[in-house]
Amino acid sequence: MNAFGGRREAREEALSFLYETELTGDPIDESLAARTVPLEDYAVELIRGIDTDRGDLDEIIGRNLKGWTLRRMAIVDRVIARMATWELRSKPDVPTGAVLSEAVELATQYCGEESPRFLNGVLRAVADELRPEEA
Repeated sequence: MNAFGGRREAREEALSFLYETELTGDPIDESLAARTVPLEDYAVELIRGIDTDRGDLDEIIGRNLKGWTLRRMAIVDRVIARMATWELRSKPDVPTGAVLSEAVELATQYCGEESPRFLNGVLRAVADELRPEEA
């Protein structure tokens, strides 16, 4: 499996895991320890990074929402936005285009009809803020 395919699968695993913990409110560490099937390494990195940096990520996303709040976002949209924002902020080796494309793809696959376009706009603004050299 190549790194691109591995990261795509890891993002899906992280999305599923983070969605579940968002619904249940269960602590990340306990939920990870309770798993019988291990997650991809990159999924665990995403999960732990998002858990550690959630307040900062939510602040960044919130600044880039126009006429909307983070709390009003659907849970899956919010999780995808956090994942992409964490990657944009913490993984300079992952190209901006790849982060945005993967987020839109996940939204297309798992979210409502308006979500891909909505998330693309929000995350483009986040990318412009976090990676201004690429704007």
